[in-house]
Amino acid sequence: MRTRSQRVALVVALVGLHVFFVFPAFFAPYDYATQNRDLPFAPPTRLHFVDRAAHFHAVPFVYAWKEKTGSDAAYEEDQERAYRVRFFTKGAAYHVLGLWTSRLHLFGVDSGGHIFPFGTDDFGRDEFSRMLYGGQISLFAGMLGAIIALSVGGILGLLSGYYGKWLDALIMRLVEIFFALPWLYLLFAVRAVLPLGIKTTDAFLLLVGVVGLVGWARPARLVRGIVLSAKERNFILAARAMGASDVHILRRHVLPRTYGTLLTMAALLVPQFILAEVTLSFLGLGVGEPIPSWGSLLGELQKYSVLTSYWWMYLPAVALVLLFLTYHWAATALQEKFAAVGA
Repeated sequence: MRTRSQRVALVVALVGLHVFFVFPAFFAPYDYATQNRDLPFAPPTRLHFVDRAAHFHAVPFVYAWKEKTGSDAAYEEDQERAYRVRFFTKGAAYHVLGLWTSRLHLFGVDSGGHIFPFGTDDFGRDEFSRMLYGGQISLFAGMLGAIIALSVGGILGLLSGYYGKWLDALIMRLVEIFFALPWLYLLFAVRAVLPLGIKTTDAFLLLVGVVGLVGWARPARLVRGIVLSAKERNFILAARAMGASDVHILRRHVLPRTYGTLLTMAALLVPQFILAEVTLSFLGLGVGEPIPSWGSLLGELQKYSVLTSYWWMYLPAVALVLLFLTYHWAATALQEKFAAVGA
């Protein structure tokens, strides 16, 4: 059982991750499409506090990368000039929630220099910036899919458990069918029948919607079980005896009892749907270039030269694992909390 302080720390970590990916342009030093063709597959930039003269600097600085003499595949630092890292600096313009334009970035370097915290890809694009923007796409896919699945599953579970009879039998047969569907092959089939000329964003939203619709079965079955238990309680019977309508009973007495289960299911479904989007983009069926997603970033690892030579290209997978672990811990904490309340 987690303590209150541990749960608070977990909530702060989860909220912090979402802020990080919901506002990527502020935290990213560059736009996701900005290319530096003279710096393909440059390694992560090193931060320095001590210069060549052994002088300490309170503010970190970086050196530019240059190709090693006689080598086309390796870089070394050009220590002829240092570039100071600046915080809350102006950079590429971006839109904030589509409402206003800003040029403020969390960090950057002096003009003429570059800072690549996670290195660059084959076009010289900053992997850190692309990972943040890609996290926004993947997280949006996971949350949208979870909202669709929980909305459809919650409504059908309520109706099935409360009214029972033929409606319950029909919905439960549909649940069994959707449990048996191989969602990955279904997504392949949906993408295969879409016309090649369809916009990438439209195809992406359609596939996310299909993922959400396929995932409604488990929430529906769980909500149905809660409703079956709740509708025989004395306060429900009393409300019905006093003439309360079905809508009133469902809204005021039954639905609130499902919130804990739905919230826990959300913490479980979001990473599952993120993984679905990552899988599709990894296979080239999701978001297309130049818009990044974690799946398309990891798709670079399908090239043997990238897989064996550039370790920083694995970093999106590390971010993915950390996000999944945070959601897993959140789901476990929610289960413990609501189990204690129910007891």
